Order: sequence, then C-alpha cells, then structure tokens
Amino acid sequence: MASTHKKVIVRKMDRDSVNGYVAAEDFLVGGKVELLNTAGNVVLVDLAEIKGVYYVREFSEASTLPRKTFTTRPRVEGLWLRLRFRDGETLEGLMPNDLTLVRPEGYFLNPPDTRGNVQRIFAPRAAVSELTVLAVIGSAAAKRRRQQVAAQVPSLFGELPVE
Repeated sequence: MASTHKKVIVRKMDRDSVNGYVAAEDFLVGGKVELLNTAGNVVLVDLAEIKGVYYVREFSEASTLPRKTFTTRPRVEGLWLRLRFRDGETLEGLMPNDLTLVRPEGYFLNPPDTRGNVQRIFAPRAAVSELTVLAVIGSAAAKRRRQQVAAQVPSLFGELPVE
C-alpha cells in the first residue's frame, strides 16, 4: 500500500460504517468519496450519506471518539469549532486558520484527543446543521508581533496635561 493512501472509517448517517483506504489528496470524485475497502474493491459513497470520514491509526479500535469536546481551551493554533450534525450529535475540533485548506465539500478537523485512534476528521457540509466558531487561537509569535506593532503606533492625542 502506498503511503499516499490513508486508513479511514467512513461513518454514514444511518449509523453504518465502511473501513478502507482513501487517497491523501483527491479522495472526492464528483460529490462522492472514493474508497478502497478492506476487501480490495473500489467503493463510491455519496457525500449526502456520509456523517464523517475518520482518519484512523487502526481499524480494530472503535470508530467513535472517546471525547467529543475539549476539557480546556486548546493550546494549538487554529479555529476552535463546534459542529452540530443533522442527527443532533455535537463534536468539537480544531481547524487550521488557513483559507487555502478550506474545501467547498466540507471541513477538516483535528479531534480533541489526537493521541487516540482518530487523528483527523472530514465532515461534509451536507452532514452539518450548525457550525460555531468558539475561539480563534493564535500563536505566541503572532501575539508578540501585534504587541510590537501597537508599541510603534503613535498616540493620537499625545500626553494630556494633568491639572
């Protein structure tokens, strides 16, 4: 198996799931996910049927997440999001704060516990009923740059005399 193929568990809206491998970049073909299942057959699954594509370490472990929300504010840079799916399930994750990584078909998220079996999730837009940005988390270097720029900006009023 080439390193360009990733292990995934495709969870459908009807609670069914399919294990297999997808191409790292071009796994979406004409509104469908192209999947090589564990039997070696190419399967096309319509995005409208999919709840999430879970990139996993192993197929043997459960495809459900042990933790679906963050216990504290994440320390990693990105957008902290809360997704509510059409079936009512809620999931939090981190999305890179980079518009070049946003796909029109859906959202890539890093789950709250990246040390678990699930490393990354692709949630199709059709499966999401509500998306909330909880916070924009920046890096320490960006914060220092903003403080340096603010220190260089001249005051509009100067020092006011104290009477």
